[in-house]
Amino acid sequence: MAMAGEPSAPGGIAPDMPEHFQEQDASFDHVRRDVMIPMRDGTKLHTVIIVPRGAHGAPILLTRTPYNADHMVSFAASGNMGPIMQGYDNMPDVIADGGYIRVIQDVRGKYGSEGRYVMNRPMRGELNGTSVDHATDTWDTIEWLVHNLPESNGKVGIIGVSYDGYTALTALFHPHPALKVSVPMNPMVDGWMGDDWFHNGAFREEMLPYIYEQDGTPKNTATWWASQYDSYDLFLRAGSAGAAGRVRGMDQIGFFRQILAHPAYDTWWQLQAMDRLLPREGLTVPTLLVHSLWDQEDNYGAVALYYALKKDPAAASRLWLAVGPWNHGGEIHEASTMGPVKLRADTGLYFRKTILEPFLAHYLKDGSIPLPARVTAFRSGDNVWESADALPPRACAADCVTLHLQPGEGLGTQAPAAGAGVARYVSDPAHPVPYVARPVVAKDRPDANWRNWLATDQRNMAARPDVLSFTSPVLTAPFVVRGQPHMHLTAATTGTDGDFVVKLIDVYPDEVADQPEMGGYQLMISADILRGRYRESFAQPHPIAANVPLAYDMVLPLANHTFLPGHRIMIQIQSSWFPLYDRNPQTYVDNIFLAPKEAYRPATVSVDIAQSWMEVHGTPMKVP
Repeated sequence: MAMAGEPSAPGGIAPDMPEHFQEQDASFDHVRRDVMIPMRDGTKLHTVIIVPRGAHGAPILLTRTPYNADHMVSFAASGNMGPIMQGYDNMPDVIADGGYIRVIQDVRGKYGSEGRYVMNRPMRGELNGTSVDHATDTWDTIEWLVHNLPESNGKVGIIGVSYDGYTALTALFHPHPALKVSVPMNPMVDGWMGDDWFHNGAFREEMLPYIYEQDGTPKNTATWWASQYDSYDLFLRAGSAGAAGRVRGMDQIGFFRQILAHPAYDTWWQLQAMDRLLPREGLTVPTLLVHSLWDQEDNYGAVALYYALKKDPAAASRLWLAVGPWNHGGEIHEASTMGPVKLRADTGLYFRKTILEPFLAHYLKDGSIPLPARVTAFRSGDNVWESADALPPRACAADCVTLHLQPGEGLGTQAPAAGAGVARYVSDPAHPVPYVARPVVAKDRPDANWRNWLATDQRNMAARPDVLSFTSPVLTAPFVVRGQPHMHLTAATTGTDGDFVVKLIDVYPDEVADQPEMGGYQLMISADILRGRYRESFAQPHPIAANVPLAYDMVLPLANHTFLPGHRIMIQIQSSWFPLYDRNPQTYVDNIFLAPKEAYRPATVSVDIAQSWMEVHGTPMKVP
C-alpha cells in the first residue's frame, strides 16, 4: 500500500529513486558543467568544465585526453576543487589555487566523446585525408569556450602529461588566437625513435597491454589478460611480440596492424614525428617543454623537440625547458625521492611553484610577472637546480670528456693501446637479460615497480655473464655530466642481427652512512638500446655481417648528474632488455614481429675495447 503523498505504482510499490535527482552543490567552491562541444565535422566531444564559484576574468587551462575526463575531476567525493583534482594530469596547487577555469575534454572516440578513436591521430595530410585532427579539434574547442564562458578573460592555456602532452603539441599547429601558452609535459613526440612504441628500432613489448586496452574499446572495457604473474614468463613463452598480440585478438586493432606493417622508420612514422613536423609549422605560441630524467615511457620527446625548435631563432624566442629528477609525470606529485634516491627536497613542488606557476601566470594573467629561465634543470648527485640560456649542444665541444673502455673491465679517460683485446659474452634469446630483477611484475599491478624502474639497482644485471661492466677507479673530485652521452661501440657478433644496450651508471661507495641500503648501489644515469639492423639506416634495415667488427653509434637520453667523490663511473653493455623490449632473434629475418621460434639463436658478441668509448659533456675526471 502506497503511503500518503506517494504516487501509485504497479504492484502497489512506489519507486524510491526520483526520475531526475538534483544534486545540492550550492556549497561547493566550484560549478561543474558537462557539455558536448561540436566540432567542424559535426562530431561532439564530451567536455568537463570546472569554474571556480564567483570567478570573473579567469583564464582557462585546457587538457585534451584519452584517459576519461570525468575520472580526472572525480578523485574525491568533495565539494572543493583541490581534492577532486588530486590525481593524474591535475595540479591543484597550481590550477585550483591559481583560480583557473579547468577544462578537460575526451578526445574523439574515447569515453564520452563521439567519433572513432585513432591512436596518436596523425595531422591532416598524407596519413589523414579527413578535415579534422587534434589541431582542428583544439581550435574548435577553444572557439566554443571563449564564447560560452562569461567568467573567463578569453585567454587559454593547454597543458598535459604524456598523451595529453602530445595533444598540447598538436594545439600548436595553426593555433587559435586565444591560445596564449602551451605546456607539453613528458610528451609523446616520436614513437619510433625513442618514446612509447620503439627505441632505435627495438619494440617496447611492455606497451602491448596499453595498446590492447586503450585502442580496443572506447571506454577501456577490454582488459589485457595474463596467466602468469611474471611478465618475463608471459612474453618469453609467447615467442615474438606479434605472436603475443595475435593470440589476444589484437589483429582487430588498427594501430597494432600498423606497427606490424611498419617495423622500420619509414615515412609512416616520419610523417607523425612532432620533432619533424612542428619546426616546419613554426612555433608561434610560448611553450614550456617539461622533461623527466628518469622517464620510463617518453624520455626522448621533449629533448628532441627542444633541439629541433632551437635551430630557428623565432621558435627559440618562444621556447622554454624544465628538466627534473622525475619518472613519467612525476613533476605533478610530491617528488622528494626518485626510487630509493633521496633528493633532499620536494622537487615537484619546486617545479610547480618556481617554474610552472609564474610561466602560466605571465601569459594568462599578468605580463609583468617574471618568467623562469630559458632552461631550468635539476642536477642529481649534487641535488641542485641550475638555470641556463640553453642545453649543451648535442655534439661534444670544448668540454668533451671521453670515457674509454679499458682491459680488465676498467674505465678511464686515457685511450688504451691499440689491440687492447676484446670483451666477450654470449647473448642467448632463451635467457634474455631482464630490465628489472625478476619477477617482472606487470606494470598495472599495485606491486609493480614500473614507475621507478629506471632508478632500480643494476647489480643483478652486472652479476650476469652476458652483461659487461666497465668501471672507473674511485673518484677523488666531482665529475659532472651534462647533455646527451654519445656511445661509440665497436663490436662483432656471430649472429646476423642483434641488439646493443648501453648504460651509464653511478656506482655508490661500498658504505653510505646515512642510508646503508645504498651501499654499492648501481644507479642508471642514462641508458638506451639500438637494434643492430638499423646501424646504417633507421629506414632501411640490413643484416649484420657475422664475425666482423662494426661500429654502433648511440646517442643516449639527456643526463644532468654529478658523480660525487667516493663514487665510481660504470658503463654496462648487453644485448637484451626483456621484456621491456622484444627479443632480437639474432638471426636476420624480414620482420622480427613475425619471427619463427627457430630464428632465435645464441650469439657470441665481442666488444673491441680500443675502439669503444663514450663522449660526454663533463668536467675532467680525477682519480687516485
